[in-house]
Amino acid sequence: MSIHENLLGGPPPTHLPDDPEPRELLANGTAPADVAAKYPTSSLAWAQLADDAFERGSVVESYAYARTGYHRGLDALRRGGWKGHGPVPWEHEQNRGFLRALHALARAAQSIGEQGEYERCSQFLKDSSPTAAQTLG
Repeated sequence: MSIHENLLGGPPPTHLPDDPEPRELLANGTAPADVAAKYPTSSLAWAQLADDAFERGSVVESYAYARTGYHRGLDALRRGGWKGHGPVPWEHEQNRGFLRALHALARAAQSIGEQGEYERCSQFLKDSSPTAAQTLG
């Protein structure tokens, strides 16, 4: 038995590969729209756009950005071997863009009264990473 084997019999955690360029650009103050334009597959850039739009009251814009980041993250997860369920740990920094986009999508869906989408995304976040759900609120 490997040290990393899941003793509960569920799927192993998915760890997205490192994508340092978008993270570094954002950390250095590059506008999220510029980062998303240069790295359109970066869930982190789309999640930041979603957060910024939500903070300024542009909920529908936030929803659109979050949905883009969510779908880009799903694509990356599938390429990483994810089969539609199982842990996507917040503790693995590269997973945070997807998890933030998922949270932003739930938040925006709730704000526009899309209750089913809010509940689905909230549950998906909790199932993927209880830590992310707690950290992001």
